[in-house]
Amino acid sequence: MKYNKIREEELKNKVGADWFRQFDTTEIIGNIDFTVFPYQDNLFGRTPLLWAEAKTGNFDVATMFVQLILTIGKARTFDKTIPPAFLGAFDFKKIAFVPYINVQDIFYINDFNWNVTPSNHETKEFQLIKQRIEATLKKNTYVYDFEKDEKELLAFIKNNVAKATTANKLKIDKNNFIPIYLRWLETIKPIIDVNWDELKKANILDSDFYLADLFVDDKDTQNIEDDLSIRDSLFVVFQNEGYKIAKENLKQMFDAVIQLKNKDTYLHFWKRYKRPPLKEFQDYIIERRDLLVPQDIRERKGAFFTPRIWVELSQKYLTDYLGENWQDDYYIWDCAAGTGNLLAGLTNKYNIYASTLDQADVNVMHERIDHGANLLKNNVFQFDFLNDDFVKLPKSLQDIINDDEKRKKLVVYINPPYAEADNRHGDGRSGVAESMIHKKYSNLMGYTKREMYIQFFTRIHCEIPNGVLANFSTLKNLQAPKFIEFREFFQAKLEKLFLTPADTFDNVRGQFPIGFFIWNLDKKEKFNYFQADVYNKFEDFVGTKNIWNYDNLKLINDWVKTFRYSKSESIATIIGVGSDFQNQRLVRFGEPYMKVPASNHNWQTTKDNLIETSIYYTVRHIFDSTWLNDRDQFLFPNQGWQNDKDFQNNCLVHTLFSNNISSSFGTNHWIPFTEYEVNAQAKFESNFMTDFIKGKIKKENGSNTLFEQSTTTENKPLVFSEEATAVFDAGRELWKYYHSQPNVNVNASLYDIREYFQGRNDKGRMNSKSDDAIYTKLIAELRNKLAVLGDKIKPKVYEYEFLKE
Repeated sequence: MKYNKIREEELKNKVGADWFRQFDTTEIIGNIDFTVFPYQDNLFGRTPLLWAEAKTGNFDVATMFVQLILTIGKARTFDKTIPPAFLGAFDFKKIAFVPYINVQDIFYINDFNWNVTPSNHETKEFQLIKQRIEATLKKNTYVYDFEKDEKELLAFIKNNVAKATTANKLKIDKNNFIPIYLRWLETIKPIIDVNWDELKKANILDSDFYLADLFVDDKDTQNIEDDLSIRDSLFVVFQNEGYKIAKENLKQMFDAVIQLKNKDTYLHFWKRYKRPPLKEFQDYIIERRDLLVPQDIRERKGAFFTPRIWVELSQKYLTDYLGENWQDDYYIWDCAAGTGNLLAGLTNKYNIYASTLDQADVNVMHERIDHGANLLKNNVFQFDFLNDDFVKLPKSLQDIINDDEKRKKLVVYINPPYAEADNRHGDGRSGVAESMIHKKYSNLMGYTKREMYIQFFTRIHCEIPNGVLANFSTLKNLQAPKFIEFREFFQAKLEKLFLTPADTFDNVRGQFPIGFFIWNLDKKEKFNYFQADVYNKFEDFVGTKNIWNYDNLKLINDWVKTFRYSKSESIATIIGVGSDFQNQRLVRFGEPYMKVPASNHNWQTTKDNLIETSIYYTVRHIFDSTWLNDRDQFLFPNQGWQNDKDFQNNCLVHTLFSNNISSSFGTNHWIPFTEYEVNAQAKFESNFMTDFIKGKIKKENGSNTLFEQSTTTENKPLVFSEEATAVFDAGRELWKYYHSQPNVNVNASLYDIREYFQGRNDKGRMNSKSDDAIYTKLIAELRNKLAVLGDKIKPKVYEYEFLKE
């Protein structure tokens, strides 16, 4: 069957009709192109048979699968629905299948940015996934040509895809216990005859009932009379055809067996799954019960696990600071312990205390103690650090806190929760603005009260003074401009700090640093500067990073106010968002007098401030945004730049050949060449930029026209460095090649030229590369020369203090 020269939607329809007519291919799941479901419906929905990527043209199989994997991973579709037996990919010529189980491990890697655009084949993430799965695809992929392999393809669909709804029970593992839970919420939770609100007050969650179900040995029977929870440490257990609360002090309140309203529904649901989970995953599922609650509750409970490599490294830093015998000399309290993974590796159980918000997590730690964890049960307890009074603490810990000398030997060792309130006043999300600490120290914390981890720090600082705080957190408390109030009252000496990529932490996305801090609370000083150690995701030491407090410094958007106002005609609006690297991608040009949100720093670029605007744009873009510099602030510069014409002109050139200006904005005033230089097919609408470069444009704040010629004193032409001249030369060749093409836009900008040669994909985004070999060579040469110019500019950015080293 031939499918060439048809659009993607038509291709999907034809493939569905020709090969999967006995299935339902009409359902859409997120951004997945093509899905196959069985037609038969049942009470619990349908399990998908196939998720597939569709492409028009003739594509490399691995490339199609990578795009599909990135699409699934970005939306975490596997968390929201049971994954299919097969992933697939097809174009107009062929279709390929791979068993989902052979690639599913990719979706659970921690050190990976899933937020990239799946259709951008040039990203490092795309290439990483491609390298990772190519070997797997060679061994496990089934590829069929639509014309040559018709019989084989039909047989594969009949014998494999169609039978993916096999009657065999689905084995429960660490990859599917979450989507099974989401189905359980819809089907089983409503038939449990209990007052959920009352249970919630006792800190009993629906996930505890799910775990009770999960850890039943069903022996493949068709009844539930003999079912019994196999883990005696569960918060809720299943027995006698119902549930019983296992927590000692709540047994009387919920003493009777909690019944099911519909046992047939219960049986029907669990017929599909083999219980209990596979033995090798049982401990993992119990330990990661935190994943079975909504995201905001997980954050509130501080349930983001600290990777083992950073746990071990943090304990090494504690040893370096406190001495080899610190575990014998100091007391340790993790007051946001979760299930206690931060305490793994510590040896003196008599000096360790662990508390957590959730009694079920206490149960998990107690079970781990039964299996050899180096903790004392009496020192592991339920405690709400932001709400409970210290009188609820074990007496031995109270004695330490209340004794001035012992308290100096207390190390509060935590990875606190990072939840924040929903608005700037610290109100909103439940559990953040409602805490006792939020109310008690509201005036002291100011804006920062909206951050839960700041509430932890505040109570420790105010109520457990003079000891040691060893914590994981972001760098907001050191650098964020709005955290100045916190830095004013949190007076302590920062003794040690190492930084790691945030996305190495479980369920944390984004490219920014997380640090491990050791604070001496007995020494009072305001944070100003620290040289932190830096480790990459492989725990390799890669150098140091200077961390600054910017409280007494003006920021780059304060500098903008000195030149943003001009009465001259606009050639573009520039949008300057924020003053740090995390907002870099939002700094861009728009059409003249473009309407933008009032919160943005934006101004009109004119002949009067073109140089300053170019400096701003270049400084904001000359360095790549990385996980390590994400929180660094751009600053109000010193006056050195004003007399450095070489720096000014270099920034102008860098801006001319790296901006996002489009002729769709209106008249393009940014063409850096004359018609003669590039053999243009017609006269340009504007020669503003070349006239500006030649000194023909009179720069005068009182002027209100764009092209006022100097009649009294002619400005001097701009003089360019060798590196800037090389950029002009490379750019000129690119423009000349573009203008040699038929039917081009004579007023095209660099962005327009790129669009002409690279085209756009079916989602409207510009492609990352072109099939035109000459263009590819020319644009590469321009980028190379631009990079050389960038290297000349970068030291000046630090010299003029736009950034601190």
